Amino acid sequence: MPTIITAASAPSRIRTALDGLRAFAARSPLAAAAVLLAVGTAGGAGAREAIGGLKAQQLQAQVQKQQAELALTRSGAQREINAMAARLGELQAQANRLNALGDRLTRIGQLDAGEFDFGQPVGIGGAGPVQDMGPSQLLSGLDQIDRQFASSGRQLSVLEALLFNRALDRQAMPTGAPVADSYITSGFGGRADPINGGAQFHKGIDFEANTGDPVLAVGDGVVSYAGERSGYGMVVEVDHGNGYVTRYAHNSRLVKRVGDLVRAGSEIAKAGSTGRSTGAHVHFEVWENGRVVDPRKFLGQRRQA
Repeated sequence: MPTIITAASAPSRIRTALDGLRAFAARSPLAAAAVLLAVGTAGGAGAREAIGGLKAQQLQAQVQKQQAELALTRSGAQREINAMAARLGELQAQANRLNALGDRLTRIGQLDAGEFDFGQPVGIGGAGPVQDMGPSQLLSGLDQIDRQFASSGRQLSVLEALLFNRALDRQAMPTGAPVADSYITSGFGGRADPINGGAQFHKGIDFEANTGDPVLAVGDGVVSYAGERSGYGMVVEVDHGNGYVTRYAHNSRLVKRVGDLVRAGSEIAKAGSTGRSTGAHVHFEVWENGRVVDPRKFLGQRRQA
């Protein structure tokens, strides 16, 4: 079996082998030629095998590189998808908020049912052609929708505050009668004094009532006075804001105290006949910016919730 001389062999061994080969060739030329042919054939096969192994290594390296690039591309694409998913979640939350705000505005503004239906999609359309949308273009579109949502949300919030304040103003406006199922026994303005006779300016309206009947606040507000007043007996006064104050007099008992919050229609006292009074009734006054006014103009107004 021929000896294969590798690159790892020492140079001295190579020289020794060549010297031996020359001596052998001198003694037997034909045998030496056969040995050289065998060595050449084995060397060529080894070279081809080495080249094939090198090509395989190169191909394997290319495959590994491509696999790494593919994994990197997939990782980048997944990050973009995750970012878009996060933006989509934010937009969905803003859309839900705007829908809820729109529903509240529909109720506050007393819009007709179905005038604004936030539960149904709007109709849209358009002509072609249609092109593929890239990730950057999609993210830009999401940013634009985000800005539109933010602007619409601010505008709707301002509108909600205005409508809410308007609703509060309506609730605070003194409307209705302070006694349920009653009638007026004495009107506002000049009249004959019911106790001493003679002329008298009546600052309010008297409503028929029985002792102990509930006396009702005619608007939302805060109790600003609760106690005795000369001539009025037991009195409750409610400050409704916007310059309006209502007074309820001649009560037999007070239910509310100073500082209590009251809602329209809530009980604030019990009817009676305290103070200058000829019998059980409710004396009702309305003050506007420090000036007493005729309560009749408020009695006919119907409260719009």
